[in-house]
Amino acid sequence: MSTLTHANPISTSRNGISLLKLSAIFVALALAIPVLIVVINIFLGGSGVWQHLYETLLFDYVSNSFLLMLGVTLGTLAMGVPAAWLTSVCEFRGRSMLSWALLLPLAMPAYIIAYTYTGLFDFAGPVQTFIRDVTGLGYGQYWFFEMRSLGGAFAMLSLVLYPYVYLMSRAAFLEQSANTLEVCRTLGYSTPQAFFRLALPMARPAIVAGVTLAMMETLADYGTVQYFGVTTFTTGIMRTFYGFGDLAAASQLAGILLLFVAVLIFAERYSRRKISYHGSGLRKASQRKIELRGIYGLVAFVACAIPVFAGFVIPALVLLYWAVFEAETVGWDFVQLSWNSFYLAALAALITVSLALVLAYAGRLHKEKSVQMAIVTSGMGYALPGTIIAIGVIVPLAWLDHRIIAFVQQTFDTKIGLFFSGTIIALLFAYTVRFMAVSLGSVQSGLGKIKPSMDMAGRSLGCSPAQVLRRIHVPLLKSSVLTALLIVFVDVLKELPATLILRPFNFNTLAVRAFELASDERLVDAAPASLMIVAVGLIPVILLSRSISSSTH
Repeated sequence: MSTLTHANPISTSRNGISLLKLSAIFVALALAIPVLIVVINIFLGGSGVWQHLYETLLFDYVSNSFLLMLGVTLGTLAMGVPAAWLTSVCEFRGRSMLSWALLLPLAMPAYIIAYTYTGLFDFAGPVQTFIRDVTGLGYGQYWFFEMRSLGGAFAMLSLVLYPYVYLMSRAAFLEQSANTLEVCRTLGYSTPQAFFRLALPMARPAIVAGVTLAMMETLADYGTVQYFGVTTFTTGIMRTFYGFGDLAAASQLAGILLLFVAVLIFAERYSRRKISYHGSGLRKASQRKIELRGIYGLVAFVACAIPVFAGFVIPALVLLYWAVFEAETVGWDFVQLSWNSFYLAALAALITVSLALVLAYAGRLHKEKSVQMAIVTSGMGYALPGTIIAIGVIVPLAWLDHRIIAFVQQTFDTKIGLFFSGTIIALLFAYTVRFMAVSLGSVQSGLGKIKPSMDMAGRSLGCSPAQVLRRIHVPLLKSSVLTALLIVFVDVLKELPATLILRPFNFNTLAVRAFELASDERLVDAAPASLMIVAVGLIPVILLSRSISSSTH
């Protein structure tokens, strides 16, 4: 009896737990290498290329990146917050459908929506062609919005990133008590005044978190800004890496971009310092909604429907039309591209989720600061753009490859090729660093729902920690693991800048192929690859919307 009283599933079988702890710390250190490499390069001496960038282009990179973030902030706030308020607090015709449809643009990568709208609204597109046919005006005789511009870039990014703000804001509004609105009415406030003076300030932390996510995704974007000819840090890093062939200068640019990301994270945390927001725990606003009828209901419907149509329905229909009626017939090349994308994404998902299980389980068994710090360190890659991670991956792997080649040359007098850099191994490593936080969050959430008594029962039967994980936790974590696998799979499928930098020679994916065709102005031929990416991206969005619906009913 005393054995059962003092036995702790977290402290027995020290050898197995020590191995798990060491494994978690080793994984965390390996995943931190790319970030450390970039940070170190910030403090290295500048080359001639760096001096040239500093004197001529660095100001453009900083100013355009800042303006792009500012524009996306305003755009996502304008679309996400009103839609979240209307679908969570109000009742109008079409609300239930729009509440999940507003998530659909998450499935549309920004670079794909950029190609689609350029094909529609460019000078040779159907919209301007129709205007010229109807009015008889020629080139330069009428004004039309220029898609390939900074304004076009933040419009496209806002359309696909506003769901971050919508999700966070809606969750905050749903948690607010209906009594708070009633208190405002007793004080003489109208519904708009209650929104601006009470509901909006209470939801501020969630809104800021959503905007921060959108801004980090904006900094990470490459395909949209490159296609629109906007010079930002991501385009600068790619040009320096490919055009000048200067890895050190590219790393230093990546280091400055890393500082941008760090400032964003710090600002988001600082905005929530010493501030607590508490609901009353009474009836939720979702249970007593404000009825909107007539013109008010129509305005609410239109306000929520515009982001859905502009961010998903219109580009999806255009892609479908191009793919079916105008694009070249897909052949073996498309099958090969799909296979490359799918098996690469599947391998990355399996590796990432497997390591996430090790880290999350180590965190469950060990509460020491070293293990908890390792878990936090492992997840920081998601906040970094793919270009930063790619640069941070290629530097150590190239160094390791050259050491191996030199050793084999001296020892065996034999020439060998690259083992790591320029291979799929480099890509898989970058994907693991980039998307570990996604899988780790899902696995940790699932583990948190399993009672510690399950661990104790397994250990009392003589199972090692690894056996407890394999025989007890993994079957119970089936839903969480599948969710993590699916999300990482789709994220890898859409990833562009890291794939462009690290892919092996003559190896393409759907994302790279769509980008190359669009860059060659073959927008119609890019439709099949783009449509495949969007179709696969719909799966986690549907699962997310179902999860939200079940949790709010």
